[in-house]
Amino acid sequence: MESDFMEILKAIFLGIVEGITEWLPISSTGHMLIVDEFLQLNASEAFKEMFFVVIQLGAILAVVILFWDKMFPFQFHDRNKTVIKKETFSVWFKVVIACIPGAVVTILFDDYIEKYFHTPAVIAAALIIYGIAFILVERWNKNRTPNTNGLSDITYQTALMIGLFQVLSIIPGTSRSGATIIGALLIGVTRVAAAEFTFFLAVPVMFGLSAIKILKFGFAFTSAELLILGIGTTVAFAVSIFVIKFLMSFIKKHDFTVFGWYRIVLGSILLLYFKFK
Repeated sequence: MESDFMEILKAIFLGIVEGITEWLPISSTGHMLIVDEFLQLNASEAFKEMFFVVIQLGAILAVVILFWDKMFPFQFHDRNKTVIKKETFSVWFKVVIACIPGAVVTILFDDYIEKYFHTPAVIAAALIIYGIAFILVERWNKNRTPNTNGLSDITYQTALMIGLFQVLSIIPGTSRSGATIIGALLIGVTRVAAAEFTFFLAVPVMFGLSAIKILKFGFAFTSAELLILGIGTTVAFAVSIFVIKFLMSFIKKHDFTVFGWYRIVLGSILLLYFKFK
């Protein structure tokens, strides 16, 4: 019983970490792998590999609920009248375009990346490199006027370019939201529009990745595994609600520089830790 209770506490903690780091540009996968170094679930490597991806569905559900009005392409005025929001459909078509590069690279190289790049050194290096990138991009952006102010202003070409930047996030420690936001800022998208498009983009990407991981793992879950997965996902959902609201409020007044410095400090600590471990 004590062992089961400890696994539940670990799942809760991992859910909190996921809920915080999924939407902040600091790499949820990197943080989950770091936590696993110090607080390991008593589970098989195959289950943990699947768990670290599927738990993100809780975070995705949070963004769907918070942005339902923007994401759902239909509007019901009464029982007999349904309005199709063409602008929302247009955004989703652009999201599909943006997903193509990442889908191709993931299908081709996912196993290779997991085998050779899911290491502390790679995670630490990615944290530092993209932390520096955030600081440099934000300094460069101070003297620029964005040319894309809202979701509806994002063109298909811009969506594809953001999708190409998202490919970088296949390396753990990069951050999917971080890669897409950096790319969006570089090509002239405002922080708010970049964050919102990242939310849209996360929905099909994470559902797709979760489906792949579940299929690879199989459906032979034990009751303990289902419990751990359910708790972690639920906690990630609850925490994400607050984190998303914080992020949208934060970026209206501040830039992403603070996240850049956080990444550099954390990455440096990790490099030192694993060097002298």
